[in-house]
Amino acid sequence: MAYNAVEMADWQISEEAEKNMPMPDEWLEKLGLEKEEMLPMGRLAKLDFLKIMNRLNDKPDGKYIEVTAITPTPLGEGKSTTSLGLMEGLGMRGKNAGGALRQPSGGPTMNVKGTAAGGGNSLLIPMTEFSLGLTGDINDIMNAHNLAMVAMTSRMQHERNYNDEQLKRLTGMRRLNIDPTRVELGWIIDFCAQSLRNIVIGMGGRFDGFTMQSKFGIAVGSECMAILAVIRDLADLRKRLDEITVAFDKSGNPVTTGDLEVGGAMTAFMRNTINPTLMCTAEYQPCMVHAGPFANIAVGQSSIIADRVGLKLFDYHVTESGFAADIGFEKFWNVKCRFSGLKPHVSVLTSTIRALKMHGGGPKVVAGKALADEYTKENIGLLEQGCENMVHHIKTIRKSGINPVVCINRFYTDTDAEVAVVRKAAEAAGARCAESRHWELGGEGALEFADAVIEACEEGNDFQFLYPLEMKLRDRVEKIATEVYGADGVSWSPEAEAKAKMLEGDSKYDDYATMMVKTHLSLTHDPVVKGVPKGWTLPIRDVLIYSGAKFLCPCAGTISLMPGTGSNPAFRRIDVDTDTGKVSGLF
Repeated sequence: MAYNAVEMADWQISEEAEKNMPMPDEWLEKLGLEKEEMLPMGRLAKLDFLKIMNRLNDKPDGKYIEVTAITPTPLGEGKSTTSLGLMEGLGMRGKNAGGALRQPSGGPTMNVKGTAAGGGNSLLIPMTEFSLGLTGDINDIMNAHNLAMVAMTSRMQHERNYNDEQLKRLTGMRRLNIDPTRVELGWIIDFCAQSLRNIVIGMGGRFDGFTMQSKFGIAVGSECMAILAVIRDLADLRKRLDEITVAFDKSGNPVTTGDLEVGGAMTAFMRNTINPTLMCTAEYQPCMVHAGPFANIAVGQSSIIADRVGLKLFDYHVTESGFAADIGFEKFWNVKCRFSGLKPHVSVLTSTIRALKMHGGGPKVVAGKALADEYTKENIGLLEQGCENMVHHIKTIRKSGINPVVCINRFYTDTDAEVAVVRKAAEAAGARCAESRHWELGGEGALEFADAVIEACEEGNDFQFLYPLEMKLRDRVEKIATEVYGADGVSWSPEAEAKAKMLEGDSKYDDYATMMVKTHLSLTHDPVVKGVPKGWTLPIRDVLIYSGAKFLCPCAGTISLMPGTGSNPAFRRIDVDTDTGKVSGLF
């Protein structure tokens, strides 16, 4: 049944839908799982992916469907909602369908954007658990990451306080000579805490730590989260957690978590994170949750593990990439698929009339403030001008060899004439196009959309990467900037260029993936610039080294790895009923 999404808050819809939500034992039969393949955790469960994969190893994979979007407004354009709506629409067509989404960060949940549980009748349930920590993966990642920082900073203090002989006798450690000016790692917390972006630690006396500048990033941007997204098994996790570069020594050599002898303890914290958590849509289509968000500063994909499991369990497996196609799809295309060896059947480009009007020159969209009339009333002129942004992303996806399905994520204020404009522009660019009213009507509103995806999955594609691994880092960045973002070229700060040359000169970095870091609110590095700008250059100011994940991360513009909390954050409206324990105010 579809709930009245216009009048009911998401948490209210979740509360109603949860009354008939399957419990872990019921999912065993629904998914054809063996009892030992499910790890119950209250009314949720984790899936033991190794046992499932070992049993189903020879079963053919299902259809692999990726969901991305046009350049969004600060409100987001409903990729999670669209992913869940597609699962519901496929289920309504009698298909064995499910998917994988990312776990939401506490930062946006308690800030302006809110949780990432979808919305309306295309909602992931139970919403409260999903929004407030789920089964603990992000906490485990925070503990593992911050333990590496504890290991590094305590080592620096001990090396300062003792000579070589004392250090060996008292601690059994060799001297690492970490350069305090070349520390790569910082601390993490799962909130948007701008006051922690730049800090000084070790204030006090000789035994109060090593005094130096440090920093915090948001938890889901941690390299530990990036590693979780790309690993194949526990052994792979253990190996990669020993290879994280925490700093460089005074001779310029990398110092790793393995050098600090902390990788084993980090793996102990993260041992349970490798299994996806099983949830479902408000219409009870199964959906796994694994790995975290933030495609602008991290990989921004649900995990390879979840996709491998989903392709064995479902005939149609839906996976989501963060933010727009210039970021999320580009990383899915050139990083995730390269690492996994999986080939997608189709990519869905989520489009909203609201965002297209913004790209056509509409008034500024500010999270937490009411939309201007241009966005809630018909305005064909703005919409026609803004469709250029959608067409740009269609062309990007087609460069991979995939012909996308454009989903018009229709809001109840959109008009038939506006939908017709978007459909005409998408089809003129060579893409399939379907409108979908999944937010309002659930699976019944997504039938046209589901049919378009089913049809597209039967079409062959010539999937190929944008660049070969043999291509040097600066050449890769140039290719991504010009062919995906639409820049004229790339400019490098002296520091970033020196670092890039150093990395290009060391063969151990040759097979590292290129993981771009830039704003999600524009094709450019500047979040203010909308549409499809011409005549601009992408500035690169730094290159981060994620040696455990095997990523090199060129940073464009002034983007911060720690977002800030806005003036009217969501936490002001979240509360708990002290009689029932129910959480309200999540959206």
